[in-house]
Formats: sequence, C-alpha cells, structure tokens
Amino acid sequence: MITRTIRSQEDVNPKFPEEVAALPGGEALRECIQCGTCSGTCPVSVYMDYTPRRLIALAREGFERDVLSSRTIWLCTSCYACTVRCPAGIKITDIMYAFKRLAIKKGYKPKQFPTAVLSELFFKEALSAGRVADIGLAIKFVLKTNPFKGLSMSGLGLKLMSTGRLHLTPEKVK
Repeated sequence: MITRTIRSQEDVNPKFPEEVAALPGGEALRECIQCGTCSGTCPVSVYMDYTPRRLIALAREGFERDVLSSRTIWLCTSCYACTVRCPAGIKITDIMYAFKRLAIKKGYKPKQFPTAVLSELFFKEALSAGRVADIGLAIKFVLKTNPFKGLSMSGLGLKLMSTGRLHLTPEKVK
C-alpha cells in the first residue's frame, strides 16, 4: 500500500543538497542518475523506510527532515555492494555516512537504533584523539544504551584484553 503525503514549500530546505555536498562523501549527491541499481543491490533495502535511490532523490530536492529522520541511514550496513555496482561510480555508502553526520549534528537520532549513539561516540572520540580507544568506546556505548548487557559481556572484554585485541587507551595522533 502506497501512502501519499501532500507536500508544501515549507517541507523543503533548498540549502540541504549543498550541505550534504559540502561533507566528505556527499560531493557526488548530484551525480546520481537514479537508475535504482543501489536499491536493487542493497541486501537490507527491504527493511528501510526509503530505498537508497529514493533517499538520494529526497536529499536532492531538499527534504532534509525526511532524509535525516529516516531509518535507512542507520540500517546501511556499509557492505559497499551499492558502491561496487553503481554505473555512475558514486560511493553511495559515503553519502549515507554524510547523512549520518548531518543527522547527528542536527539532532535526528532514532531511539530504536543504538547505531546513532555508537556513531556519535565514535566521531567524538576520533576527533579528540585522532584514534579510537576500543574499550573506552565500548564502555561509553554500553553505559548509554544498556548497562546491564555490559556486565554480561565483561568476560568477553577481559578475554579480548588478554589477547591484545582490546586496548585500554588509544595512541594519540596529531
């Protein structure tokens, strides 16, 4: 069942396409030929509220709220299947990352997906230190999302630390 929504000029932010294009990964937004290969290739598109092709079309038309509040950007698994198959050579996964950065910056965080919390913590950590401390990120993430699950996973964390796969502090990068 297709539902149609009447749109008005108030729903459009004419500067939104330029905001996306100004971000790393968003430069190719206008180059999309709307062929639908990305949507047909995406293994999780059946779970998305908008397919990647539709989301790009909405962004190009300035429907900022629709794009940034969409579940699609948080469901993207970064498998790069869309990027590999895009006939225009667009890095669609990078456009999805640009959408995520704008969504975080503008406060569009879906409550049902902890991915937004993880992305925000990751970007903050990377900006402050240049690298991400695995254990610090994991602890902050668990505390913000589900502290009780963190307790049940502490054994795994200790095993990872003992094998050198989980580090307490990041190396600083200039």
